Amino acid sequence: MTTKRQPHAAETGNMIKDPKDWKTGDEPMTGAQRSYLGTLAQEAGEEVPPDLSKAEAAEKIEELQEQTGRGK
Repeated sequence: MTTKRQPHAAETGNMIKDPKDWKTGDEPMTGAQRSYLGTLAQEAGEEVPPDLSKAEAAEKIEELQEQTGRGK
């Protein structure tokens, strides 16, 4: 039995949607996003508003990853 391999995020290229285009992007950020943002914000010496949407949190995560060196 052969299983189909899922592509790694780096292999999907432009298949990754911009957070602004997410159908659920206006919902509150997830617990995982909140936790990771807390870690990144602490490393960056920044504060993150507690009421970000999923899309806003994703964008802030990308920003802080670049700032802290955890980015791609």
